[in-house]
Formats: sequence, structure tokens, C-alpha cells
Amino acid sequence: MVLAGCQTNSTGFGRAPDSPYAPGTYGTLEDSVDGLIVGHRLTAAGEHELALKAYKRAAVEHGFTVDVLSALGSANLQLGRLGQAEKLLRRATQVDVNFAPAWNNLGVVLMETGQVSEAVRAFEIAFGLDRGQSAEIRENLRLALANQGNPDYDPANNDTFSLVRRGSGDYLLLSEI
Repeated sequence: MVLAGCQTNSTGFGRAPDSPYAPGTYGTLEDSVDGLIVGHRLTAAGEHELALKAYKRAAVEHGFTVDVLSALGSANLQLGRLGQAEKLLRRATQVDVNFAPAWNNLGVVLMETGQVSEAVRAFEIAFGLDRGQSAEIRENLRLALANQGNPDYDPANNDTFSLVRRGSGDYLLLSEI
């Protein structure tokens, strides 16, 4: 004999036997743990995909507050989804222009996408809002400023190249030594 569950109620899952609807839930949203808290714990554990799901649940619970938008953006950043992260973090900075973590994380995204000057500005805003208290923001600003003054392009290693046409639509890049 196979049992459907550990219930003594013969109607199953607390619904009327003649009900055409699926069974209800056993708890309410108020009974669950806050999605932001769960997401932060999952992020700390390195479970960024699960954290993103928890942050989405937090968006349902709280709406798109600066905390939720910043958390969603940060989770996307950790997952390498830089375009999504940038959109969410920009939105977070519009919702609350005084939220330093959103500015800091936006700066990180901008650095990752090569927008160094804009990243410096985001870090400067975060640094000002934080009053220089966060070592992480301070270090990010320092690195961005160093990167801004020292771009990846090295003019000393500027080789001369020629583009030579070979037939119709076929080109060859030659180095002039």
C-alpha cells in the first residue's frame, strides 16, 4: 500500500474533497524569512544564483527599494551579468542618491566594462557619502584613479601596420618592421 503523505485527514492537504482547486499554502508571507536576509546569507556563502532568487522574492515583498535594487545588481555582478548589474545599480542610485553601496558597486561594474572615468566618479560619490569610512570603497577609488592615470594603451609599443587588399573583400594586415 502506498501512502500519499503523512496526514490523517482523508481529504488530503486540508482541502474539501469536492474542491476543484489545488491545496492552499501552509504559511503566509509574513511567516517566511525576509528575502534580503536570505539573499545576503547566500551571497556570503558564495551561492549567487540562489541569492538572486531570494532577492527577487524580496522585490515581491518590499518592492523595488534601493536595498533590493542594489542587492539584485550586486548578485548579477557576482554572476558576471554586467549589463543587468549596471542597469539595476543605476536604478538604485536614482532611487536613493545617498546610498553608498550602490554607487560603489556601480563603480565596480563600470571598471569591469572599461568605463574608467565614470567609475572614478561613482567611487568618488560613494567615498563622499561614506565619509571615507569603508576601506573597500577607499581601495576601489584608489585603484580606479591609478587605472585612469595609467590606461592599458602603451604608446611606446605602437607598431605600424598596413591594411593590404587581396582580391574582392579580402584584406591582409601586415606589420611594417
